Formats: sequence, structure tokens, C-alpha cells
Amino acid sequence: MDQETFNLSIRKFLKVVGIGSQREIEQAVQQAIASQRIKGDESFAVKVTLEIPSLGVKVPFDGEIKLK
Repeated sequence: MDQETFNLSIRKFLKVVGIGSQREIEQAVQQAIASQRIKGDESFAVKVTLEIPSLGVKVPFDGEIKLK
């Protein structure tokens, strides 16, 4: 295993996940505010699950997103 290649590929994957997730969350919140489903001062429980089927990995990560 080449440690540098391994670390770079993990960072690249996490960057894609981070940027893509942030964009999706921002769009969902903006649409919910625009349609008046939320006021814009709520907090939301959030969950992400990391899965690597070939390694038998399935790990949930829980958190909270606050709008105010």
C-alpha cells in the first residue's frame, strides 16, 4: 500500500462529500424557507452513514445543524 496515495484519495473523497453535502443542505434549507415550511430559526438532527461494502464498514455519524 502506498500511504501517500491512500491518504490523498481519502482526502479527495471527503472533499467531494463535504462540498456536495453542504450544497444539498443549503439548497434544502433555502427551498424550505421559500416555501414557508420552516421559519429559518430551527435546528435539525442530521445523520450520515459511511459505507464501504467491500470492507464491511457501515458507520453512522449523528449531529445537529442550527440555523440560528
